[in-house]
Amino acid sequence: MSTTNATIAATGRRKTAVARVNVTQGEGKFLVNKKPFEEYFKVPSIRQFVEQPFTLTGTQGKYDVVASVKGGGDVGQAGAVRHALTRALVQADASLKPALKSAGCLTRDPRMKERKKPGRPGARRRFQFSKR
Repeated sequence: MSTTNATIAATGRRKTAVARVNVTQGEGKFLVNKKPFEEYFKVPSIRQFVEQPFTLTGTQGKYDVVASVKGGGDVGQAGAVRHALTRALVQADASLKPALKSAGCLTRDPRMKERKKPGRPGARRRFQFSKR
């Protein structure tokens, strides 16, 4: 970071979840939708997944994070926050990019729910076949 109080904004997405993250240098405060990180993401494995960019780069406790997430479920929102955090860290320090890219943190997860097709009860499901 060039200045000490610079705020870096980044956006991350997964499925239908969209996360907007503001990262500043600080002592490691983490808020998601105005709640503490541990309170918002209650499952430890999801918390570990969200913190992966920090653990890979060794930047735990160096940045304050304020995130707002909309849409999707718990895992989708966690993936969106992780994606946004990764993008923000790369903006802050470009030397972190190779480690994050090799771990797959920079890639947006493209899997989404398939749309329902016309004339079908679901995306791929068909109505029961009747010979007579």
